[in-house]
Amino acid sequence: MSGQTVPADFSGHMLDLDEDEDLEVFSKNTSLADGSSMPNSPSSLVNQYRLEEDEEDQQYASTKDIFITVDNPESHVTAIETFIMYRVLTKTTRSEFDSSEYEVRRRYQDFLWLRGRLEENHPTLIVHPLPEKFVMKGMVERFNDDFIETRRKALHRFLNKISEHPILSCSPHFKVFLTAQELTSHKKQGPGFLSRMGETVRAVANSVRGLRSRPEEFVVMQEYVEDFSNKVSSVDKVTQRIIKEQREYVDELKQYSPTYIQWAGSEEMLAEPLKGVASCVERCGKETEDQIQHMSEVLVPALHEYVLCAETLKAVMRRRDNIQAEFEAKNEALASRKVDQEALQEEVDALADRVELANNALKGDWSRWQSSMRHDLRSAFISTAEKNVEYYEKCLAVWESFLLSQRVEPMEQRDGEDVS
Repeated sequence: MSGQTVPADFSGHMLDLDEDEDLEVFSKNTSLADGSSMPNSPSSLVNQYRLEEDEEDQQYASTKDIFITVDNPESHVTAIETFIMYRVLTKTTRSEFDSSEYEVRRRYQDFLWLRGRLEENHPTLIVHPLPEKFVMKGMVERFNDDFIETRRKALHRFLNKISEHPILSCSPHFKVFLTAQELTSHKKQGPGFLSRMGETVRAVANSVRGLRSRPEEFVVMQEYVEDFSNKVSSVDKVTQRIIKEQREYVDELKQYSPTYIQWAGSEEMLAEPLKGVASCVERCGKETEDQIQHMSEVLVPALHEYVLCAETLKAVMRRRDNIQAEFEAKNEALASRKVDQEALQEEVDALADRVELANNALKGDWSRWQSSMRHDLRSAFISTAEKNVEYYEKCLAVWESFLLSQRVEPMEQRDGEDVS
């Protein structure tokens, strides 16, 4: 059968499957041990989740009123630096915009300016993180295509996360970022260096002073953030290590396949099966490369994004604590001072209002962030599961085709021996 062609779809030629036993798990009425129903096939479960996810996305898209695209990166070289400019396209139906479409070009530092302004004006709202200045460790060429594309996707997500936020999307700084052809004059506005330095000194002092008592709901929130940070960081590191090991595995496969080809040259009676194994190894290697690429583009960015989100949450919690600590310090000063009580009382009242606003802002943003996080990670996990199912099914098909090609060989050999 060495010359026989195996069909691409050989589902009807599976090897020695007992339909009553081996295929029972795919029947419509089967159940798991815990009583829950079993899907018809691995792919059907993925499709079910995909359908639910698409329905959620369609419901959200119907209410969205601002659409942003970051694309077309261009390298700029000056006498003192090299940087990348990205095109930012905005389409909106919001009445506060003078036009329905805008096109501007922005560099990474402009995104940093926007995020800084949003944090300054909304210290206890969760502003989505930007990618690190150097995303890919060990990269020799900072501005190679992979680096630029990784950053472009992250910047695109950053702006769209801001556009989805009910408060941050209405920020005047966000509007300026999307519409102004140049940002130089806008960057000169806002708090000066001394003002920012004063804020930093106060934050450090409040941090050193500490809190007398953090409200229980924020204690629970802090514990959740620490636990989430540890777990997502661990999964991120292990995933990257798995990808590294899979790349090494693919390199081994690339050396493995030619070995079988060379062996076939010296073993005439085993030539066909040896060549068949070599072909299977090569094809599985290509499928593995495809799987690695998918994990690198889908799962790793999602995990690492929420590693950065965890750090953002910790910073937001610290800022909330600092506001409360400043209020507690002023309140204690008011109780101990005999003079200027009226002016100090005004400060305490203002800080009490600020603490309340900060707490309400964080509590409102917390549930929104959790919902977004769960949707994003669930989507990444489902996509990874879908790719894994596809990968293992293709590799299974490759090796089953080899087994099918070898099943008739012994009969052919015996027939040949009988004739002789």
